[in-house]
Amino acid sequence: MKKIILVLIVLSGIAVAKSQTIQSGSYNTNGYIKPDGTIQNSSYSTLGYIKNDGTIQDKSYSTIGYIKDDGTIQNSSYSTVGYVKKDGTVQNSSYSTLGYVKADGTVQNSSYSTIGYAKGIKMEWAAMYFFFFKFE
Repeated sequence: MKKIILVLIVLSGIAVAKSQTIQSGSYNTNGYIKPDGTIQNSSYSTLGYIKNDGTIQDKSYSTIGYIKDDGTIQNSSYSTVGYVKKDGTVQNSSYSTLGYVKADGTVQNSSYSTIGYAKGIKMEWAAMYFFFFKFE
């Protein structure tokens, strides 16, 4: 019986380890983004999905936006809502800077104040989560 419990604990740990944590500026866990693009809240309930082709979906699989290969972020009507530059600068559709996603996963607002952490998460995914779409 102890071996079964140990195996379950190890398997649970592996599943959690593969998810990348999204944290607030005060290090509280807001949620997770799994390598397959599944977006979860801190209780592991699914909130949405980022598909391989860049399509962003809510938990009901309705398309709410797109992440293009060049870092352009679009809403479901294909209107550009922002950009994620290669250096991590996040801009709105008018090219005003909203914030930054640093290489180490630190997410900052336009005043360079830390608003969160997304270590190990693709820069575009972190920008989409913190600046463009709200998942609840």
